[in-house]
Amino acid sequence: MSGSDRHEDLRPELQTVLEARRALLDEARPQTVARQHARGRLTAREALAALVDADSFVEYGGLARPAVDGIDGPADGLVMGTAKMGGRPVDLVLYDYTVLGGTQSAVNHMKISRMFEHALRHRLPVICWLDGGGARTQDMMVMARGRATTFVSFARLSGVAPTIGIVPGRAFAGHANLAGMCDLLIAVRGAALGLAGPPLVEAALGVRLTPEEIGPVDAHVASGVVDLLAEDDAHAAALARRYLSYFGPAQAPGEAPDPLVLRSIIPANPRRAYDVRKVIAHLADVDSTFEIKPSCGRSVVTALARLGGRTVGVIGSQPMHSAGAIDSAASIKAARFVQICDAYDIPLLLLCDTPGLMVGPEAEKTGLVRHSGRMLSAIANATVPLMTVVLRKAYGLGYYIMGSQALDPAVLLAWPTAEYGGMGLEGAVSILHRRELEAIVDPAERGARHRELTERLKQEHRAIETAGRFIYDDVIDPADTREILLRTLETLPPSPPLRTGRKRIIEPF
Repeated sequence: MSGSDRHEDLRPELQTVLEARRALLDEARPQTVARQHARGRLTAREALAALVDADSFVEYGGLARPAVDGIDGPADGLVMGTAKMGGRPVDLVLYDYTVLGGTQSAVNHMKISRMFEHALRHRLPVICWLDGGGARTQDMMVMARGRATTFVSFARLSGVAPTIGIVPGRAFAGHANLAGMCDLLIAVRGAALGLAGPPLVEAALGVRLTPEEIGPVDAHVASGVVDLLAEDDAHAAALARRYLSYFGPAQAPGEAPDPLVLRSIIPANPRRAYDVRKVIAHLADVDSTFEIKPSCGRSVVTALARLGGRTVGVIGSQPMHSAGAIDSAASIKAARFVQICDAYDIPLLLLCDTPGLMVGPEAEKTGLVRHSGRMLSAIANATVPLMTVVLRKAYGLGYYIMGSQALDPAVLLAWPTAEYGGMGLEGAVSILHRRELEAIVDPAERGARHRELTERLKQEHRAIETAGRFIYDDVIDPADTREILLRTLETLPPSPPLRTGRKRIIEPF
């Protein structure tokens, strides 16, 4: 304590304020902190320290109290304020589970609305630590007299500045509503999330369930609600910091990967799969790739990465799943990713290896007609630069969506392994030569003839042939891909200066 802070030097009213402020800190609540640690969890203020740069936090509303007399609740269960993350100004709101279960109240609704409106006015990213079970019953009558703008204010942040939600434990009702509107949602392994907690579920359905039975995190990861799964609270904070680092000025160029690896990633056997993540890793600056939604819509990979220090959004066909065919889940995932990149002026790189859209009655039941249209619409209406590299298959509407000439990419490149066609070539042979094939009685002979015709068609549609018809801007040595992309980026207009208005909203799903 400095000399000016000695109690004998303080006026009584100042001493009262300082004591109230000290009571907010974890040091003043050792038993509560111990219980939180016993659960394997950080306190809200420890989470705050893990998120922000040291000595940058300015707290708002720390002395707020519950509206109902006689209830003790430091900061009314919501720690919030401004700080810096990686040197960038941000607003943060952290529900404190150790205070009345992190519930939402009349006063902390006023607090959080104030923070969201502050972020909207100053175009600041918002990080939400969403840990609680919805509304505080004791405050419901008080809330009914007020006007809670929390959710409307947060919805209006869409596309203005990045929003990141973290669910470390349980997030139900209003907490889940906020989670569902975040650009990026991170959850800790073992967390639970849902629009209605156990009491409401029991009242509505007559079934008593635990939070983890209602909305287990694994279900939300599989559905795409949760973008990233963290191992613990500290890991979640690190993921949030890293994600935000992609939204801002370019960094110094990173280490370049070995480009020669790209020559051998595509298997010689066209029926063999490969992991497109390896392609991305050997195009981007070393260790700069940040994948989003890795467990949902797995026939495409969506990732932020850096090329020469500049952020790009990558959408890559993933042959490891459904041979890269685009289904509804992949369409939804890719469309939303495009919206995020477009809203914040991040160029797009499409890596195409797709046989087209998923086909069949099961695919149609998922609404693929609409969802594939949503993906195409998002890419076609994005105003950020688009670059395309065709790695192997470029068939039908799948290729049309994944960066074809019609989308006017800044550059459209193909590798020597590229195969172009209005549809899958095997299927095209079956249609084009149907009568000839049906006339062959022997199944083995018919199959051999089909393979012969297919191989002939493939030769006619291989990269070097289609380049002669100007289907691509160029067919290149895979080892040159990164350098050509870097040169292309340098010819494109820089990102616009700080916007004064919203460019577009980002759909919640």
